[in-house]
Amino acid sequence: MKEISYKRRMYFRGILSLLLFFGIYSGLKAQDPNTILLRNYRPHSVYHIPVTVVNKAKFPVIDMHSHPYARSEAEIAAWVKSMDECGIRKTILLTYSVGPKFDSLCKAYGKYGDRFELWCGFDYSGYDKPGYGPAAVKELERCHAMGAKGVGELGDKGLGETYSQPVPGKGLHIDDPRLKPLYKKSAELHMHINVHIADPIWMYERMDSTNDGLMNAYEWKVDMTQPGILGFDQLVQTLENAVRDNPKTTFIACHFANLMHDLDRLGKLFDKYPNLYADISARYAETSTIPRFMKDFYLKYQDRLIYGTDMGMDPGMYRITFRILETQDEHFYEISQFGYHWACNGFDLPPAILQKLYSENALKIMK
Repeated sequence: MKEISYKRRMYFRGILSLLLFFGIYSGLKAQDPNTILLRNYRPHSVYHIPVTVVNKAKFPVIDMHSHPYARSEAEIAAWVKSMDECGIRKTILLTYSVGPKFDSLCKAYGKYGDRFELWCGFDYSGYDKPGYGPAAVKELERCHAMGAKGVGELGDKGLGETYSQPVPGKGLHIDDPRLKPLYKKSAELHMHINVHIADPIWMYERMDSTNDGLMNAYEWKVDMTQPGILGFDQLVQTLENAVRDNPKTTFIACHFANLMHDLDRLGKLFDKYPNLYADISARYAETSTIPRFMKDFYLKYQDRLIYGTDMGMDPGMYRITFRILETQDEHFYEISQFGYHWACNGFDLPPAILQKLYSENALKIMK
């Protein structure tokens, strides 16, 4: 079956959203409030308070967490146009890939110079057999020579490094000794490691009326009955083990290491390990519910956090992140973008913090 382009997928998604909205709206008009389903809940804020539209970031941005969403030259060109409109100077593409797949992405995106930077994966071919390691290191060196500036996104939601392509490392966790030669070579090549550990805590809690992120959590819930799966705390411990045991390698824990509910724990990791950073990608909804606490966290760890999106390439996607980071806006909904049914609030971060978050910290570790 011929693959549908990103633009066409977005078009169809928009049509479906409109049909869903009008279907829900017409249904709710005649619906008993006692029978309204949570999945049909689409609140609108009634507060007459300021609404700020941020079309372009306050300072030039390096998006440290994105993926090769564009599948054609026309889509890549459209993406660059969106980046220009929104103030994105460079986008880091976490490809997961090695071999021919990585090479083809280099060819496609390489036409746009330094607007895109590609990071490769680790080659897990034969990881479950004796002698694994030297060939994977050689492939890492080859990808680096092709232009890879980092590694990622590695991903372990409990069953091992299942993100990597073409061979997933099922049962191979981030602190596995077999990965140590790859971390060592990454440090020598000044290639940083982007790591996805676990998922938001709501995905691990009971799927009932006590779960305040239920609708999003139910879609992404983690099945802890799977044989050999690691739990949330175990996964965070594997991250700490890897960071601790490879002090010369820089690790970027994406999505706040999924510790949005327990940022003190992330702060303690920052305090202990200077080679650990975190990107803020795809966790705007999860953090904009606690704006005062988050602002304090950004102020305290302003040198360890970096901007990322991980939510596509639409201009509206970038702009909602700017609104949350830059403004004092309160109690606004972005259910279609984030999937949660709670209200968002802006952090009103100071200009000096925004500069570090948007690009200075990224430049520091990418020097």
